[in-house]
Amino acid sequence: MPYVMVDIESDGPIPGDYSMICFGAIIVEPELNRSFYGKLKPISEQFIPDALAVSGFSRGECLEFNDPKEVMEQFQEWLASNCKGRTMFISDNNGFDWQFINWYFHHFIGKNPFGFSSTNLGSLYKGMQKDTFVTFKHLRKTKHTHNPVDDARGNAEALLQMKEMGLKISFS
Repeated sequence: MPYVMVDIESDGPIPGDYSMICFGAIIVEPELNRSFYGKLKPISEQFIPDALAVSGFSRGECLEFNDPKEVMEQFQEWLASNCKGRTMFISDNNGFDWQFINWYFHHFIGKNPFGFSSTNLGSLYKGMQKDTFVTFKHLRKTKHTHNPVDDARGNAEALLQMKEMGLKISFS
């Protein structure tokens, strides 16, 4: 069961009213060499300047990004060609990242290839450590830059470290 680490950047707190600006995904495996990056044109006139600033892009730049339907179709094709069997969505903040990916897939494609569930990386680590106050972020090797591919890679590195620490997980 392949795990796909995902990170998104948006210009607001919820999909539909606001837009997913870009996202990155990486297949969790020791090599970490299969990744996807999408930049999406805004779907709404609304945006929160401070939220958009996190992505490092201006509104003008975002307006030149790719059609969201095309990007989601490309992501669906990438998943199909890189993942066999049930694909697991995992992210640092799945409550946030999942809502955008799920909404965009359903809105533009009509279905979500990840199904109906996601996994939270931080919760896995808290469970491993039996401590709801710990964080996994020290396990990242790649710096957290708000480039979603970098951030997905760092989170995938952390999951691989958790496996080395004894987390029972299979990436096949």
